[in-house]
Amino acid sequence: MKRLRSPFALSAAAIVVLLCGGPAAGQVVVHDPTNHVQNVIQAARALEQINNQIQSLQNEATALMNQARNLTSLPYSSLRTLQGQVERTRSLLSQAQTLAYDVRAIEAAFDARYGAVALSTSERDLVARARQRWLSSVAGFEDAMRVQAGVVQGLGATREELESLVSASQGAAGALQAAQAGNQLLALQSSQLVELTGLLAAQGRAEALDAADRAAARADAQARFRRFMGEPEQ
Repeated sequence: MKRLRSPFALSAAAIVVLLCGGPAAGQVVVHDPTNHVQNVIQAARALEQINNQIQSLQNEATALMNQARNLTSLPYSSLRTLQGQVERTRSLLSQAQTLAYDVRAIEAAFDARYGAVALSTSERDLVARARQRWLSSVAGFEDAMRVQAGVVQGLGATREELESLVSASQGAAGALQAAQAGNQLLALQSSQLVELTGLLAAQGRAEALDAADRAAARADAQARFRRFMGEPEQ
């Protein structure tokens, strides 16, 4: 009779077969350090490329945001105020009395009231000429003072506009806003130059009229003296 094998014997035989690599044996996994290092390097390079792409996208987004800020228009404009100041000065100059800022009118007035006088001119005409010149001189100084008053009254508005423009320039969000604020500051300076030019013109006009009056008065006095002395008409 055949002897029955014990369960312990069968288990031991199965373990031997597995260890010996028999047909039913499992494969043993072998670790390759070189291949593992290469895989890690490839993964690191891929991760670096992804990071570079993310950084590039962030840079592009930042550039677009900067462009948007640079193209943002300045919300503040002083153009209407500056135009109003210049128009006020121009209006004051246009109200010049007796002798306007007109070349032909000035030439005609000097021929009639400031030019050389004939010896045959009557005393009544000489007095009338002198009175017209005096009225022109007084009106010229009055016009100059009116322009001065208008310029001084506009200093408050000019100061407010200057403060607003400087504040807008310092708080500019981009290049366009900064440039527009700078342009408006230049426009403010230009309007001040316009007012200063008008003021100088009014003062110069008053002084010129006064000087012309004195010169014409001397000419009238000479004509009176020559007529008194009986000199012939030249």
